[in-house]
Amino acid sequence: MRRILFFASLGLTLCSLASASNSSNIYPLIQNVPGRELQSLDGTWKYILDLYELGFYNYRMDEDRNGWFRDAHANRPEDLVEYNFDTAPTLHVPGDWNTQKEDLLNFEGNIWYRRQFECHPDAGKRRFIHFDAVNYECQVYLNGRKIGVHEGGFSPFNIEITDRVQDGTNTLILKVDNRRRLEGVPTVNTDWHNYGGITRQVNVISVPKVFIRDYFIQLKKGTSNIVAGWVQMDGAGNSTVTIEIPELKVKQQVSTDADGYGTFEFKCKPTLWSPDNPKLYAVKLSSDSDCVEDEIGLRTIETRGKEIYLNGNKLFCRGISIHEEAPLRPGRAWSKEDAAILLGWAKEMNCNFVRLAHYQHNENMIRTAERMGLLVWSEIPCYWTIQWENEGTLETAQEQIDAMIGRDKNRTNIIIWSIANETPISEPRNLFLRKLADKVRSMDDTRLVAAAMEKKELQGGVMTLDDPMSKYLDVLSFNQYVGWYDGLPEKCDRVHWEFSEDKPVFISEFGGGALQGYHGPENQRWTEEFQADLYRHSVKMLENMEGLSGCTPWILTDFRSPRRVLTDIQDGYNRKGLISDRGIRKAAFYIMKDWYGSFK
Repeated sequence: MRRILFFASLGLTLCSLASASNSSNIYPLIQNVPGRELQSLDGTWKYILDLYELGFYNYRMDEDRNGWFRDAHANRPEDLVEYNFDTAPTLHVPGDWNTQKEDLLNFEGNIWYRRQFECHPDAGKRRFIHFDAVNYECQVYLNGRKIGVHEGGFSPFNIEITDRVQDGTNTLILKVDNRRRLEGVPTVNTDWHNYGGITRQVNVISVPKVFIRDYFIQLKKGTSNIVAGWVQMDGAGNSTVTIEIPELKVKQQVSTDADGYGTFEFKCKPTLWSPDNPKLYAVKLSSDSDCVEDEIGLRTIETRGKEIYLNGNKLFCRGISIHEEAPLRPGRAWSKEDAAILLGWAKEMNCNFVRLAHYQHNENMIRTAERMGLLVWSEIPCYWTIQWENEGTLETAQEQIDAMIGRDKNRTNIIIWSIANETPISEPRNLFLRKLADKVRSMDDTRLVAAAMEKKELQGGVMTLDDPMSKYLDVLSFNQYVGWYDGLPEKCDRVHWEFSEDKPVFISEFGGGALQGYHGPENQRWTEEFQADLYRHSVKMLENMEGLSGCTPWILTDFRSPRRVLTDIQDGYNRKGLISDRGIRKAAFYIMKDWYGSFK
């Protein structure tokens, strides 16, 4: 089993998850973490580098010495303890270890973290430790006892500590292993830096014994005036939950069954969320024991033939792809400030859409985009050559879909769930991805399902998408690099695109690289002039593409990648960004800005 493993007693929580009448809608996540009572564990953590995994596979079996998770101390001069968190160096959390310490830039392996925190148990409350992401495998210990294991570098998870936390000082220790693995999701071969560590926020969540664990509130598919969804209580069944949207004069009661699960549906006349008017409604859910508040938008999304419609109006997605690379500083992005800068650059480019590639991004990014009026493509890292016939790999990918939809299903700006990127066609791969597509639709039928596929060139300069997965997806979405990996920019003028299916066409990647500040003739690779010329030819090609409903060129900013080794040009960065890693716009940025501006 690769699921989150809970070693602590979860009581009624686990029972309710296992026996819920609609178990496909129940996840081991607490919905709307920012809306809960939180104790932040962000800040300075002690760490010890463990190349040989001595702290885990300790050869000494003496109980007082075995395992670094015990945080042992030498109490007598003659005591032998060969590690000491008290005197160890520190790392900041959230943060990757690679860019905080020069000698850890390319480190892949094990690091042990320790954070001590104060807690005073309350008989009326339950507590969970919530991690928004730890890359990649994380083993969690509290006060010397293992309480959980999680696999997946971009997925949130929480572990109940109600019966493990003690009054006063508590010691939380994590063994974090970011080594790439063949059976993992993603696998060993990627085109981004493998940032290790506790890369996103950590909180202790306090909730009542019986609490509102999860809920889903969106417009019913095919309607613009019927809100539908469900609510899941945790700790007891047969409850009554009241849903209030004061601005819409809505006050709806929901009765839950013996497993704590209840559905609802009611009519209203909302102002629909859109990029031009990102309207969010204050929503309050309350029961006899709990209350949680959220901000939720309402909108419709659908396809009709070769077009995408938002709120009944034809939509062209003026997009850009974005990696979770911090702006103006090295490392992973995670904060509201990071999100505001990155998404502000997208808005400056006249974007109404962002593709958050190639994994689930942090919650600050999703919520900031929602408030700024940016539509979102959200993706799991099913990337390139996944082990398609490995059942464990499939299970890991499905769990990442659980986490992606589980956390973000109430964020109305997400209109596309993406299940893969550039995966080579084979029957095992097709079966794998069909199962992922089926899972997405079983969890959420209100959004579109896509994958970034690859184009095919036929005879006579004809380009198309020839992928059996296109029959199972809602848009014909694919990456194409005509003019960069496929010929020179002028080839864009000579190709013709044909598609056999009556679905919207979406170019999920195109573009080419340039070193910001490097200038020369238009035919010289890596210059800003070459990249700008490529974008001019690409835009002209896209304008002639029948059924084009959107695009997300690759990519907003330069980002670190060990695959990119060209000295004095790449130097460990993928240079396809329209903005440099120092925040300086390249010439191609303005070409996209002007083109997107012509749609307004």
